[in-house]
Amino acid sequence: MKKTIFMDKYPVYTLKLEKNEVEQKNIAELIEYYKEKIDNHKIAKFISIFDHYAHTKSLDGEIMEGLLDAKNIIFCFGHAIPNTKMVAARPRSIGICEFDKYFIIEFLEAPKEELHALMESWTKALVK
Repeated sequence: MKKTIFMDKYPVYTLKLEKNEVEQKNIAELIEYYKEKIDNHKIAKFISIFDHYAHTKSLDGEIMEGLLDAKNIIFCFGHAIPNTKMVAARPRSIGICEFDKYFIIEFLEAPKEELHALMESWTKALVK
């Protein structure tokens, strides 16, 4: 995974996966993969799927050339609220973008290292 700083402040982790590198054939199958990981985790809680592509299209918003679909799977690892700032850092979201020959999976760095490492491991495990 590659770490970049988006807009000079947001640490984003990115993995580009060629479609022939993964078993999943489309964004719906990738969403199901992550949903299963979340559902099987002892503290993770699935919240929702946000169809970012449909939302942007409904607003006649700009969509980059070649993008076929974009969805976020939203979930939370929260098992404690040690301070009010933790509420701002939750829930988590993994963004999945589909192009003709590849997927791009991205998420913000999580506050807890072990949970960030878990999201990285889920994503890296997609590679056949």
